[in-house]
Amino acid sequence: MNKKMILIQTIIQVMVCFLIFGLTGSTEYNKGAENMALEGGTKGEIPFPHYRHQEILGNCTVCHKLFMQKSGSVENLKAKGVLKKKQVMNKLCIKCHRAERKAGKPHGPTTCTKCHVR
Repeated sequence: MNKKMILIQTIIQVMVCFLIFGLTGSTEYNKGAENMALEGGTKGEIPFPHYRHQEILGNCTVCHKLFMQKSGSVENLKAKGVLKKKQVMNKLCIKCHRAERKAGKPHGPTTCTKCHVR
């Protein structure tokens, strides 16, 4: 990624933080749904404990640097060709779960079949 794109992403993240924290004067904001069901293609949907991930990660941008904090944003970006089909799961979810497992920490599923529900 070139320096210009990194600068643009940083500016956007700062603006989002300002909008969330600066205008409201509060650290309370819409955290989204407690639990979600993510589109999982032909293998079935993926139950996603959203609040649990927020508690563990403590930083929404870990995931949301790839997609907006808006319902349907992942599917929308896939349809536009901005995100590849398995990019979020492979680059974020499984990679993080495997790193936690390797570090000997509690972790989420590390294989596709453990997440997808038919």
